[in-house]
Amino acid sequence: MSARADAPAGSGARAGPSARPLAYVLWHWKRAEVPAADYEARQRAFHAALAASPPAGFLGSFSVGLSGAPWAAGGAEAYEDWYLVRDFAALGLLNEAAVTASRAAPHDAAAAVAGGGSAGLFRLRLGTELREPGHAHWFAKPAGEPYAGLLEEMEPLVAAAGGCLWMRQMTLGPATELCLHAPRRVELPARLQARTLPLRAAWPALPAGVRAIGGGAA
Repeated sequence: MSARADAPAGSGARAGPSARPLAYVLWHWKRAEVPAADYEARQRAFHAALAASPPAGFLGSFSVGLSGAPWAAGGAEAYEDWYLVRDFAALGLLNEAAVTASRAAPHDAAAAVAGGGSAGLFRLRLGTELREPGHAHWFAKPAGEPYAGLLEEMEPLVAAAGGCLWMRQMTLGPATELCLHAPRRVELPARLQARTLPLRAAWPALPAGVRAIGGGAA
């Protein structure tokens, strides 16, 4: 467990971190023989079932397609699902609800064609969550720097970008510690050595004519 999984609260946009939503983040990818269109259709059916019958404390979900993340399919084409919940209690309810009642069949159908996956837990620290981010900027806090100072530095950058900053909790997940979501690519300080990944919306439903990852109509 990280000694500083959640940096101290400040004021303004950084106040009350425990009151900000959590995100269960799932990276997953399809089996090679599964058509991309079929894979995405199954994933969207599960998200739709969860939205139609949500557990208490569930705030919604979104999914993006991406490539270049070494922790997801070794950097190949993959998907990243963000399940937003109010608190840790709601996270437990989501865990149970995902595989029961009307959500069970869509969940099992989606899981049956997955080639692999991993997951992490994040908390929103700055800004308001974006449900269709265009870019993700992954980075870690430089060694020796205080969290409070980094958050103060990031606050105007996040606000100017119209984005939001997520922080990993309890060292859960294979990705780096911090993730900035923004509509467009953001130039961050060079010392952060951020990995910037373009994202494509997979849930909510893709716009007409947009192709699924790996080819095939969505």
